Amino acid sequence: MTLDRTPLDKVRLGGADGPEIGVQGLGCMGMSFAYGPTDAGEARATLERALELGVTLYDTADMYGLGENEKFIAPFVAANRDAVTVATKFAIQLDPERPQWRGIRNDRPYIRQAVEGSLRRLGVEVIDLYYMHRRDPSVPIEETVGAMAELVEEGKVRQLGLSEVTGPELRAAHAVHPIAALQSEWSVFSRDVERTAVPAAAELGVTLVPYSPLGRGFLTGAVTSAGELSADDFRRMLPRFTEENAARNAELLAPLRQIAEDRSLTPGQVALAWVHTQAEVHGLTVVPIPGTRRPARVEENTAAAAVRLTEDELKRLEPLAEQVAGDRYPDMSNSSAGRE
Repeated sequence: MTLDRTPLDKVRLGGADGPEIGVQGLGCMGMSFAYGPTDAGEARATLERALELGVTLYDTADMYGLGENEKFIAPFVAANRDAVTVATKFAIQLDPERPQWRGIRNDRPYIRQAVEGSLRRLGVEVIDLYYMHRRDPSVPIEETVGAMAELVEEGKVRQLGLSEVTGPELRAAHAVHPIAALQSEWSVFSRDVERTAVPAAAELGVTLVPYSPLGRGFLTGAVTSAGELSADDFRRMLPRFTEENAARNAELLAPLRQIAEDRSLTPGQVALAWVHTQAEVHGLTVVPIPGTRRPARVEENTAAAAVRLTEDELKRLEPLAEQVAGDRYPDMSNSSAGRE
């Protein structure tokens, strides 16, 4: 069965006063970072095709390729400025001389430096949605959000977002300035966010923006172990992709594959449909941002937004997350799950 290419439904980002966006966005990271070689022409075509299909939220970050990802999408953003909502992030520092090193900064001087860099690389006068990418627990979140709020007052940023924070952290931040979006990993394999963050977001009217809703390709069946990946693919470092864990996790895909076969869908579409269904389950706005570099894949992904899973299908997928072998990251201290 070929799903109709009807335009994506629209939702409000961060409540009634926020901009209208398509109910599915596009994660742009892999176009220039983390997932091995990219065909730049095909990636640009993916950006264009996504917009044709109703995708309007485009997600990047200053750390993706040390700013190269922001530069990559800049011409597309410029050509379609009135039609797209561009989101970027600050906080994670990289060092080309130390590939394994990661630093996190949430302090006011760094935020002001970071936003100027992102504005310049994106070629925009204002960033539509500006996220704190990761939390530095040594800096009060009220101080960080206060500094971010100054950017809104100065017209450099329209809305604020947070990534990988707990429910209590989200509430503390929201008390300083309205938070429009919370970006966290959320999929049929990764449900840490449901502990405290999802209930807080539902209570506060914060939009949930799930990243890696396809388990970084694992839920599609396209990748079954780290050994299949290029040497520069960062998934080689992720616990779930080690040979032993990947073999165990692949066995968990059986019900997802069966539902896909029964519904004439792809496994990826079932996985995305599960994420979209969480909007109704938890009573909040959910806008997943699956990443891809291929026009055909973005067509497949957006079609999944129209799929509704039955209660029986949801029950069959319910136990999977608790059975997954391996954490999301080698070090979970910078995730919400690591602080709860």
